[in-house]
Amino acid sequence: MSAHRIFAMPFAGVYPRYVEKAMRKGRTKEEVDQIICWLTGYDEAGLLQQLEQKTDFETFFAQAPAMNPNRALIKGVICGVRVEEVEDPLMQAIRQLDKLVDELAKGKAMEKILRA
Repeated sequence: MSAHRIFAMPFAGVYPRYVEKAMRKGRTKEEVDQIICWLTGYDEAGLLQQLEQKTDFETFFAQAPAMNPNRALIKGVICGVRVEEVEDPLMQAIRQLDKLVDELAKGKAMEKILRA
């Protein structure tokens, strides 16, 4: 089975869409960054470096300093797929990020998004 095409897409190409989606609903770029850093363990400088290097999704998640252990608490449906049932670890990480940004855009409190 061939890898999904999103794995090779530059994260920097999708990142602005995450920010736009959040901002359309009155949220901020900083909140999007906080979510990404919470999930992946990147700090602001590390995230910026990944964006500048136009790292693809596969590399972005492979180089993540420390995937948050509470990511297993991310449940629900995104794009018609239950996040917790995705078998491929990389696709699951991508769907988890999508779900977190979706929750932000829907106005959910940051403490709940970050599973605090």
